[in-house]
Amino acid sequence: MKRILILASKRHLTLLGTLMLVFWASACKDSVLDEVPKAFLNPDVVLVDKAGFETAIIAIHSAARNELFGTDTENLHAMNIGTDAYMPGAVSTLLRDYNVSLTPTLASVDLWWEWAYLNMLPRSNIVVDYADKPAVKWASEAEKNAIVAEARFFRGYTYSILANLYGGVPLVAHVETAPKTDYTRASRQEVLEFARQDLEFASQWLPKKPAAPGRIVKAAADHFLSEVYLALGNNDKAIEAASAVINDGSYKLMTQRFGSKLAQPGDVFSDLFRDKNQNLAANTETIWALQFEYQTPGGVTYTNATNATAFGGNSSMRAWGAGYHNIKDPEGKSGMVVCDSLGRPVGWVMGTPYASYDVWKEDWNDMRNSPYNIRRTFYYNNATSRFFGQKVDPIAAKIDTLNSGWYYPYTRKLEGDPLAGNTTGRTFVEFYKIRLAETYLLRAEAYIRKGDKQKAADDLNVLRSRAKAKPVTADRATLDYILDERVRELIMEEPRRRTLIRFGFLANSPVLVDRVKKYNTKTGSNIAEKHELFPIPQKFIDANLDAKIEQNPGY
Repeated sequence: MKRILILASKRHLTLLGTLMLVFWASACKDSVLDEVPKAFLNPDVVLVDKAGFETAIIAIHSAARNELFGTDTENLHAMNIGTDAYMPGAVSTLLRDYNVSLTPTLASVDLWWEWAYLNMLPRSNIVVDYADKPAVKWASEAEKNAIVAEARFFRGYTYSILANLYGGVPLVAHVETAPKTDYTRASRQEVLEFARQDLEFASQWLPKKPAAPGRIVKAAADHFLSEVYLALGNNDKAIEAASAVINDGSYKLMTQRFGSKLAQPGDVFSDLFRDKNQNLAANTETIWALQFEYQTPGGVTYTNATNATAFGGNSSMRAWGAGYHNIKDPEGKSGMVVCDSLGRPVGWVMGTPYASYDVWKEDWNDMRNSPYNIRRTFYYNNATSRFFGQKVDPIAAKIDTLNSGWYYPYTRKLEGDPLAGNTTGRTFVEFYKIRLAETYLLRAEAYIRKGDKQKAADDLNVLRSRAKAKPVTADRATLDYILDERVRELIMEEPRRRTLIRFGFLANSPVLVDRVKKYNTKTGSNIAEKHELFPIPQKFIDANLDAKIEQNPGY
């Protein structure tokens, strides 16, 4: 998946704000004028055999990676900023005030909509549609279905995101052959049912082993099926799908140290996130990880022509790390400088007191809270400072730890070798989309919703045992406890906003809003019930000229 090829029609247009890339059907009736270009890539030429379809699948993977790493902007982190667990850092205004930020014209609101309808869905639909064309040469029905299954996985995954972010959205199941301006919103239930069907097909036909690192396997479909079944209120099916992954035999939690930093201080949890460990055969916890490769076509590297600085890659360090290099020493002089081990974070996202401190009161010695996994302490590293080598005292240095964005605890999952230089704020560490640990959390949630708290506690204690944390008893296995454990286990990995919205639909109450009010000290005072969902982008509403699109309530 290192070389990315984006397929496009010979004639196409993008309607401003409309749903998707539209493939134009020629209005000409004279076959003499029909073009069949053979000198450049287009679907009719490329999508004729398995090799051609593989290029289209890789293009979907490229788009999927852009869900989190497509641009250099804080808007990519709106799935976490402004939730119960994460608030905007000093340099971020995103969702600091919901009434100001969260509008139908917010860039974040457009971002996921356009990611879905301009990229993920057209690329998935073209694979599904073209696979049945008579001109395609398949070795077998199974070969075709495996390709279609990967495309339908991504389509189902995308619709599950849309359903848990905007509610009901338009269902687009095929490539459009003419401009369309009369889309209507399906219900959230209908969207989830569509996603379920796609993921069930994917589960049936995807391989158990990946063809290459990052490729989609049956366990990935089963994992997201469990989440979709939960969203649909089918707890038994959610348990069944999660159990299919857990009992597969190919996956188990890592419990012993391994990988590239084995000779360095650390623990097994920190090893999961170190360079190159995500794709190791020895790592039996990886189900799906987004792939990066430094200075390789398709590896998400590009160069800024102005200053020749390498960009791209995994920008988690840039977004989530504290801007330590701005820290002054107690004399008001520069106390910190950019260094290789810490990179150059901007600090868009910082944990709330709930995520940084409160959830760890359960057991402060939890491995996931160890110094190898959460950086809580800094040392002056500017050799010209009189305080060089000393521990930073935020009080003596007059640092406002909630507002400066320079000094706060952050997960070390973001750290890695800054191959492009320590000033880029980026690494090329693969990023987990699915780890087996989350599958256990989904099954535990389903057990709680079904009323079987002992089995839920058993699943939770699989994670807590690996973390050498105190076990949870059945009477304490609640949905709130699940949300706490998801913070402890999935800091930075989980799209927290969508999780809370899903919980809210199932509870028929604004779980996101209520928890933000309770736990987010920056945004809790300016969030209202209407903010439980994102609004529908205004540019889409305006462009959909021939049918009225109802905006989400309150916007």
